[in-house]
Amino acid sequence: MKRLLMIPAAAAVLAFGACDEASTIGGSIAEDNISIIIDSSFVVSGRTVDIGAVQSRTLDQLIGSLDSKEFGSLSSTVVTQFMPAASIDTTGITAADIDSMKLVMSMDKNAFTGDSVVPMGIEVFRLNKELPSPIYSDFSPEGYYDPADRLGSAIYSAAALGQSDTVAASAYRYIEVGMPKALAKEFFNAYKDNPANFSSPDAFINNVFQGVYIRNSYGNGRVSRISQTIMRMFYHQTYFDEDKQKDSTIYKVGNYLAVTPEVVTNNNIKLEMSQGIKQMLAEGQDLLVAPAGVEVEIKFPAQEIIDSYNARKGQMSVINNLTMKIPADTLSNPEGIPAPPYVLLVLASKKDEFFANNSLPDNKTSFYAAYNATSGCYTFSGLRSYLLDIMSKEEITADDVTFRLCPVDVAFETTGSSYWDYGTTESALVPYVQGPAMVKISLDKTKISFTYSNQSINN
Repeated sequence: MKRLLMIPAAAAVLAFGACDEASTIGGSIAEDNISIIIDSSFVVSGRTVDIGAVQSRTLDQLIGSLDSKEFGSLSSTVVTQFMPAASIDTTGITAADIDSMKLVMSMDKNAFTGDSVVPMGIEVFRLNKELPSPIYSDFSPEGYYDPADRLGSAIYSAAALGQSDTVAASAYRYIEVGMPKALAKEFFNAYKDNPANFSSPDAFINNVFQGVYIRNSYGNGRVSRISQTIMRMFYHQTYFDEDKQKDSTIYKVGNYLAVTPEVVTNNNIKLEMSQGIKQMLAEGQDLLVAPAGVEVEIKFPAQEIIDSYNARKGQMSVINNLTMKIPADTLSNPEGIPAPPYVLLVLASKKDEFFANNSLPDNKTSFYAAYNATSGCYTFSGLRSYLLDIMSKEEITADDVTFRLCPVDVAFETTGSSYWDYGTTESALVPYVQGPAMVKISLDKTKISFTYSNQSINN
């Protein structure tokens, strides 16, 4: 559909000024005019394709298993290295003063999909060799750990049943797994023997500790998204109290290790999509399913847009805007599995490079949009730069118009130094592996809106 808006000539002068030096202002006012064309007659085509293995590139760790009739079967285990503490308290302390150590995994109290109450088991194993880098979601930990070398286990839920009021009111839930005291002493002695091994993650991983493998040991019905994982040491220090004239003891806690961006961590994901989803795909419906499920390949009608513009442009033409609104309908399911919160639109030929280089959208070859639950759409509003860039090419190829629509998560950082200039900006876009997500998109109802202005000059 094309719409033509006529702008009064006087407004044209205000907007653009005199474009022909030989014309008088009065002549421009009397005879020139501007038309604004809004063209939404373009058709988007595409197909659903497998995402394949992805690089997590996130500190969020997904653990557990879930069977959903509407979504399918999802399970995820974790392998991770650790960043060591740069210094460890050794003043007046020996390995004999260590009381215990725990692996502590923390999560937002709502960061799970499934049943919050069902008890599930977790096991932690020591890795016996360094993890590969890069590492992908289809990684198998077999051969990287000894099943007989289990460090600890625990039973956990996402609810606060039986906990104190303080725990119940907290915004976080914690999974705590007791670690062997011998391992805690090993870390302590390794630091005392050679503190340089704790000066960098590479030195620590190569010389002290390769990391852990964490898996679900039993139970089904929940996958949880862990936001922080640390090794916490509990120890005591005994000293002579001059005032009391006797020995006194101080109990202390220290975080020895943590998962940070500098080390390798990975969600080892297995997804078997439901028969319902498979049937929808067989019928040609387009879906986004994460993690490591399916995404959509889109052929963007750039050539058609350019041809339409060239056929109608006037003596003075300006491209104002180009947007694309993709309808997206959530799929009903009792677990409340949502649509992906964000999607990335990236040239298919540059997708792997985008994620490998930790890129941010450049608004020429890559863009992102948030899911709008009210309108049920993903809207890309900044495609103008892409169109201008592609119009400068001598030849438009399939690589220039073939995009992938990928489920992603977006991290933001705060900008500005005061209340008055406070804002946020994107700091990272990563493949969506934080939990199950699915949505049906409608390419046949996708609306492209192309707006440009024509000015005619009459002498």
